[in-house]
Amino acid sequence: MFSEIFDKTILQNSVMDYIVFFVSFLAGIIFIQILKSIVIKRLKVWSEKTATSIDDFLIKLFEQKLVPLLYFGVFYLTIKSLSMTEAVKKAVDVAGIILLTFLVIRLIIVIINYIIESYAKKTSLDPGRQQNFRGIITIVKVIIWTAGGAFLLDNLGFKISAVLAGLGIGGIAVALAAQTILGDLFSYFVIFFDRPFEVGDFIIVGDYMGSIEYIGIKTTRVRSLGGEQLVFSNTDLTNSRIKNYKRMEKRRVLFSLGVTYQTSTEQIKEVPGIIKKAIENVNDTVFDRAHFSSYGDFSLNFEIVYYVLSGDYNKYMDIQQEINFQIKEIFEKRGIEFAYPTQTLFMEKPQENS
Repeated sequence: MFSEIFDKTILQNSVMDYIVFFVSFLAGIIFIQILKSIVIKRLKVWSEKTATSIDDFLIKLFEQKLVPLLYFGVFYLTIKSLSMTEAVKKAVDVAGIILLTFLVIRLIIVIINYIIESYAKKTSLDPGRQQNFRGIITIVKVIIWTAGGAFLLDNLGFKISAVLAGLGIGGIAVALAAQTILGDLFSYFVIFFDRPFEVGDFIIVGDYMGSIEYIGIKTTRVRSLGGEQLVFSNTDLTNSRIKNYKRMEKRRVLFSLGVTYQTSTEQIKEVPGIIKKAIENVNDTVFDRAHFSSYGDFSLNFEIVYYVLSGDYNKYMDIQQEINFQIKEIFEKRGIEFAYPTQTLFMEKPQENS
C-alpha cells in the first residue's frame, strides 16, 4: 500500500521524490540554522576582544546578507533534484538568476558602503563633506546596479554587446556630449578624496577669490568678497593653480616705509631697532628683518619682513594696524618724520646787464 503511494506520479515526479525534496530542503535549513548560531556565537566572542567595528559589521553581514544566499542555495540545489518540464526549469533558472543577482548586488553595496563610511569616520568629515559623501555613495550605488543589470540581462540571453554596438553613431554622440559631465564627475572624486579645499576655505583662482560655499557633482560655488556667487566647473578647479589661505599656518608680511632726507644719520640707525621692538611687542608675530634698503626720489626707504602666526586675514590686519600705531608713536617721540611726495625747486635769479 505504502509502496503504491510512494510510487504515485504527480507532475513527472513520484511522491517519494517530493518527500526526498522536502527532507533535503528541511535538512539544509536546519544545517544553516546550526551553522548560523555557531558562527555568530564565535563572532560575538571575538568581537568582545577587539576594539574595532569590523567584527560588528561581519556579524551584521552574515545575518542579513549571507544567510539569505545560503537559503537560496539550499532551495535551488534541492529543487533541481525534481524532474521538471523545460518551461518550468527555465522559469526556475530565470528566477534563480534574478534573485541571486539581487542578493549579490546588495552584498557588494553593503561592503563598499562600509569601506566608504570607515574612511569618512577616519577623516572626520565636516557637514559640507558629509553632503558630498552621501552624493558619492549614491553614484556608487547607481554604477553597481547598472553593472548588475547588464550582467543579469546578459545571463538571461540578451546580447548586451550587440545592443551597445547597435547604438553606433548615436552612442558616440552621446559619449561626446557627456564627456564634459564625466570630466566634472571625476574631478569631483578628486576634490573629495584629495581635499585641495573644503567648504569654508578661502581660495584664489586666477583673478577670482572667495570662500567655498558648496561643492557639487559638476560645479563648485564660491562666495566672493563682493558678495556675488562665482560658479566654477570642477574640471576648471582641478586644472588650475589654487591658493588656499585657510591652510596657511603663518603669513609672511613684507612692507616698507620711508623717512625724510632731513632725518639725521643717528636717527636713521635707530629706525630698524624701533621697528623690531614694535613688532616684537605684538603677540603672535615673529620678527625677521628690517633694513635701510634704498634712496628714493623723496624718501629714505626701509624694508621690513615679519611673520604672523595665523592664516586669518582679519588677525593679520589687526596686527599690522597695531604695529603701525606703535611705529607712529615712537617716531613722533623721536622727532622722525615720515616722507611724503615733495619737490624742491631751485630758482636762479637772472643777472642784470651792466
